[in-house]
Amino acid sequence: MSIMRGSITPLVTPFKDGSVDVEALERLVEFQIAGGSHGVGVTGTTGEPTSLTMAERELVIATVIRAARGRVPVLAGTGSVNFQETVHLTRIAREAGASAALVIVPYYCRPTQAGLYEHFRQVAASVPGYPIMLYNIPGRSAVNLEPATMARLRRDCPNIFGVKEANTDFAQISRVLHACGRDFGVYSGIETLCFPMLALGGAGHVSATGNLLPKEVADLYNLCEAGRWNEARDLHYWLLELNEALFIETNPGPVKAALGMMGLISPELRLPLAPVSPATEDRLRTVLANYNLLPSAKS
Repeated sequence: MSIMRGSITPLVTPFKDGSVDVEALERLVEFQIAGGSHGVGVTGTTGEPTSLTMAERELVIATVIRAARGRVPVLAGTGSVNFQETVHLTRIAREAGASAALVIVPYYCRPTQAGLYEHFRQVAASVPGYPIMLYNIPGRSAVNLEPATMARLRRDCPNIFGVKEANTDFAQISRVLHACGRDFGVYSGIETLCFPMLALGGAGHVSATGNLLPKEVADLYNLCEAGRWNEARDLHYWLLELNEALFIETNPGPVKAALGMMGLISPELRLPLAPVSPATEDRLRTVLANYNLLPSAKS
């Protein structure tokens, strides 16, 4: 099974007056394509899936697929703590035309590795032939999807092609590629680890920073793919300040605040998430000015 490669930007879900802002979402897709992103993700962590109803998740997935018009692949976040909801959304994504589904490790319930294996195996079996990317984010799920479990899933589920690793234990990446095979698609979900993961043989990254700088985040992959490692390393360090600033508070609060300052969306969040603090807002404004991302700085 061919895998997606490159920079897949995980889009925020914009709201306006409490509802999903479809027009703003369509504009974000255009911004990504114009910037050279290799793909877009939707209703992943940055897209606030737990703040959306099932109907809204379906709406957001369908909107992004329609807006992309086949110009770039769409990775649809379909995971939930609930197995039946996960299966339902994964089937919806397949029927709507998403290129692949991103299925998160179920959060809160802290399943065993045996439970994780069966969860993912049965989700994959519910959509035979449809590409599935696992999503390992221990900081949110409180459980790590172990390399041995991924290797079993790859062996037993031909449509599981890779994993988004939002894992601060960088040693896990080598273990995953060793256990699953170096042709297994491993994507960084940690912004500061995008470059190191490419150096280890990763297939790309799903970086929230791409919401603001789609070209530069895509270029990080492009430079590595071209073997221009010194230039890629320089770009990695150039992105560092922004990468870190966007996670001063819980994602996607700072990303939405920054996009609001750039004039791309209204920075609305839904409870229990709250607007960023004044101190964080000031810090973001300074950092965005350093990157020439504020409208006044561009004029």
